[in-house]
Formats: sequence, C-alpha cells, structure tokens
Amino acid sequence: MDDANRIIREILAELRGMIAPGMTTLQIDRFAEDRIRKAGGIPAFKGYPHPNGGPVFPGTICASINDEIVHGVPSEQRVLNSGDIVSIDCGVHFRGYFGDAAETYAVGEVGEEAERLLRVTRESLVKGVEQARIGNRVSDIGHVVQSHVEANGFSVVREFVGHGIGSKLHEEPQIPNFGEPGRGVRLAEGMVLAIEPMVNAGRAEVVQSASDHWTATTRDGSLSAHFEVSVAIQENGPVVLGGPLPW
Repeated sequence: MDDANRIIREILAELRGMIAPGMTTLQIDRFAEDRIRKAGGIPAFKGYPHPNGGPVFPGTICASINDEIVHGVPSEQRVLNSGDIVSIDCGVHFRGYFGDAAETYAVGEVGEEAERLLRVTRESLVKGVEQARIGNRVSDIGHVVQSHVEANGFSVVREFVGHGIGSKLHEEPQIPNFGEPGRGVRLAEGMVLAIEPMVNAGRAEVVQSASDHWTATTRDGSLSAHFEVSVAIQENGPVVLGGPLPW
C-alpha cells in the first residue's frame, strides 16, 4: 500500500510544477494514467461503478474545478484558467492493494479567499492525521477537522466522507469530517484510513450533476477544496503512506 500511494503522491507532486492556465483536465488525466501504468499500477477509478447505477467513471483522476467538490469528470472541454483552483483525486491498484490521495492546486494567481481555503483545508488534514492513533475513535478525526474548518469561517461537506482502504478501494469504517469526539469505531494498529477533508468556502450543501451523474458541486456556488492521504495506524503513531506530507 505504501508503494501504491507513492505512485500517486509522486504524480501529485509533479502536478504542482505542471498545472497552469490553458491545460485541460483531460491532459492531466492522460498524464496520470501514463505514469501509473509505467509504474506497474492500474488506475483504480477508471471504470469504477456508479453507486446509484449510473455510468461507470470514465477517468483515471477526478478533476474538480472551483465550486466542484469531488468526482469531476476529466474532459478536453474543461480548460483551466488563471485564478481557478482544481482538485485532483487519484487512486491506484498495485499488486493487490489500493492507494488513494488528492490535492487541490492554485492555477496561476488566485484570490485571497482561495489561498486561505487551501491553507485551512491542508491544516485540517494534518490535524485529522494526528488523530489516527491506536485507541482513538473514528469521530476524533472528524471532530478536529470540523473544529478547525469552522473556526476559520468555512464549512465541511457532509455527503462525502473518508474511508478505510486496503484490498478494496473503499472499506469500512467511514471517516466523516465532522461530529462529536469519542464516537464510532476504536482505531487499532494495522488499520489504514483514507482521510480527506472536503471544505467549502460558503455553505456545506451539495448538488449532484444531472448531466454526467458524477460531479458534485456546492449549492451556493462557493469554492471548494479537497486534500487526502492514506494513513496507516502504527504503534508509534500515524504513518502517511507514500511519504511524509509536503506541507
């Protein structure tokens, strides 16, 4: 699983120096698929079944721009402009196990609100990871994420959550980014969790796309950011798979 996540984290790191105005999300998708296959992995999202019986997901990555929260479908028609923010979520199947990670990027020069949204969302992820310790409860993770986000005037998405990960991409337990502490499954050594705050600059409500059946956007049109890492719970504390956090 560390190897699977390392493939993703290296792709996300490369994208920090690549993403620029004029790129399409399909270009990013093709770049990611090429890197994954050259590393011996399989894109985990491509062909993923829709939970409500809709079309399978067509891309290697989810590319969600501005008010899109998650599950944005890559397209040649989606061109990045200066001032945009774009979340790139990527999953890899490697030698029987899965990795899952995401990062939101500033495209060119972005506004003050966007900069602050990215910073607060990164910080909430770091705080969530710190709670992934033996003996804590699942809700301890979501509680610190929600507390930090709301203290900074933003909101956390309720409809989508983090998850366990291993020989399947999505496993139990679910990891909400909100809630009271001390509730839910007790964390134990050897568990691996995909922790992924999804934070809106405005209200928390979500709208599901009626056209592609995948893309979720903020109801009020506000910006949204998404960061994710897979974390192993170990005796000496949480271990971020694929390498240490870059922030």
